[in-house]
Amino acid sequence: MTKSRTSYDNTKSAASAIDRSLAVIQLLLSSSVSRWAPLPLRLIVGYGFAEHGFAKLLRGADNFTGILHAMGLPMPHVFAWITIVTEIVGGFFVLLGALVPIVSIPMAIVLLVAIFTVHLPYGFSSIKLQAITPNGAHFGQPGYETDLLYLAGLVALVLGGSGPFAVDNWLLRRLVAGSGAARGVRRQTDLDA
Repeated sequence: MTKSRTSYDNTKSAASAIDRSLAVIQLLLSSSVSRWAPLPLRLIVGYGFAEHGFAKLLRGADNFTGILHAMGLPMPHVFAWITIVTEIVGGFFVLLGALVPIVSIPMAIVLLVAIFTVHLPYGFSSIKLQAITPNGAHFGQPGYETDLLYLAGLVALVLGGSGPFAVDNWLLRRLVAGSGAARGVRRQTDLDA
């Protein structure tokens, strides 16, 4: 009898642990918690883009223009500045959660151009450890993995929304309030006529 009682207690304890785990998962998937998911995504994608743009700018736009010219891209000076501005302005807009569906278009174009003109020949992996020497680790050319991660982040923000503390939410509330007020004015005008 003692053995079956212990087996029963173990089964009951395991079921209780599963119930607690399911409760935690349900909490994490609830709308009150999951609504925060876009925030860290927005912060890393926005910061990453802005940082890359500032790095190009601080090294000198002419430096980046030379790279684009060496790659054979047409109008390298124009495309250098378009890329720098897209990365800095787009990064700030994503950080703020402002007009994310709109600014994601030129940002995605920059990523696709980088994939097909620079990273594709080097394969998928962005980290290619070649050697570790007394001077530190030495890496090979990065692949397109990071570009795809940024693209996935942009797609997730466009499809899922910018999350809390986003300018897009404020703009949407203003538009909805404005359209509601406009309908109310029209209805009143219709009633007066």
